[in-house]
Amino acid sequence: MRILIMDDDQSLRYMLSEIFTFVGWDPLVYPNGRAGIKGFLDHGADIILVDYHMPEMDGLETVRLIRETDQQIPILVLTVDERQEIADRFLDVGATDFALKPVKAPDLIARIQLHKRLLDMTKTFQATPKYEVFVTKGISKPTLSYIERYLTTCQQPSTVEEISKELALAVPTVYRYLTYLVHNGKVQTIPSYQKIGRPKNRYSWI
Repeated sequence: MRILIMDDDQSLRYMLSEIFTFVGWDPLVYPNGRAGIKGFLDHGADIILVDYHMPEMDGLETVRLIRETDQQIPILVLTVDERQEIADRFLDVGATDFALKPVKAPDLIARIQLHKRLLDMTKTFQATPKYEVFVTKGISKPTLSYIERYLTTCQQPSTVEEISKELALAVPTVYRYLTYLVHNGKVQTIPSYQKIGRPKNRYSWI
């Protein structure tokens, strides 16, 4: 599996390259989005990792341009920023998921393996009539089905954090899909009152 990495942090590029080589994958590293896109067009990839803050071309513009040429390849955004509004901007232009810095190797490997499986699911979906990669902006059918299947088997309502941990998806990604499912009447929000602080929402399949 070829992993294309775009990050201006040389030490992180080296670390990720060593990790992926050890796992048996083929890493390609680039210091910014402009060079990374050229590398992708020249050599291809199975998974792309994109840093948010980069010189010459930031992660947001990089993801947008990649999606103009390839709507299927999983794109994971490397970021220290957990704000939902930032996540929504990335999901709107076509990001698949997020990997928070500092990077933890086991978590990142598991997440990459998951998105490779979801990509394989995409190819299965393509055999169905009227297939569309994105159901709506920032929502892909394989990831949506993956979350739906989990929710239908849950014995009790779960928080975003609990679902994120079980599915190996980033919290902002899970929240985006839950919001979509609530809006479409498939999932209900159940406030869970804490002894201290604001109520914490739990989510349950209807």
